[in-house]
Amino acid sequence: MLQIKTDALMATPCDEEEDNMAMLCCHGKNGEMFMLTRYPDEDEVELTWDYEPSTLDGLKVTLSDTALLVELAAGDADALGGKDQLQISHGTAASDLAEVEATLQNILKGTGTFIRT
Repeated sequence: MLQIKTDALMATPCDEEEDNMAMLCCHGKNGEMFMLTRYPDEDEVELTWDYEPSTLDGLKVTLSDTALLVELAAGDADALGGKDQLQISHGTAASDLAEVEATLQNILKGTGTFIRT
């Protein structure tokens, strides 16, 4: 399992300037970059890890107040350099978590599983 720490998750449930794309991203303390995106008219989710994009199906994401766990289907492990899980420890403000949750719901609707703990 990959693990990174970030100050905060940045979320946009519907970016009107980007054709209503939903986007969640963060930068790790060691310079890692993670991003999940999805356009409303597409069935696939794009995961970008360290600036390398991959298209995924069957993603599972669990959000808590201090962590985000991203679990990939076994066949998609190459998107995370051979790992099938990414644990992100975050310090996102409680007031921003509703926007993070809405973004993840938009990204995963009909293509993956979202769990809020």
